[in-house]
Amino acid sequence: MVSRAKAMSHPPEMGASKPNCFSIQMVPITGALEMALGRRRPEAGLIHHSDRGSQYAANEFQQMLTDKGLRQSMSRKGDCWDNAVMERFFGTLKSEWTDARQYATREEARRDVIHFIEMGYNSQRPHTTLGFQSPREREWELADVS
Repeated sequence: MVSRAKAMSHPPEMGASKPNCFSIQMVPITGALEMALGRRRPEAGLIHHSDRGSQYAANEFQQMLTDKGLRQSMSRKGDCWDNAVMERFFGTLKSEWTDARQYATREEARRDVIHFIEMGYNSQRPHTTLGFQSPREREWELADVS
């Protein structure tokens, strides 16, 4: 069995001293973004929230955001409040979902996290930043208005 931390962690970055160097670490990040964009098909101008990880600051990732018409929102160094919503999400994911699980493979961990996001976090869980609506309920409400 692989622990949650090991299954969810990224492999060591190749060329870690050069954030513009493409690495194996970029594959899950760019793949996840491509999957989300393919499913949701957002309009240009969407804001991508992230922490200050080197994979998000890498030239390749920045170029991908630009090519897709997305804007980067990255917290300032040492200020987690800049990106409090995402920090809260990852805290919830860990404390309510992955900490209690053991994954045999990264693929199993990936599927389980997608299940958490799609079946619970986005569709059922009320969010204080959305007036205690789930993200899906908020989207439906906004779609009815337009």
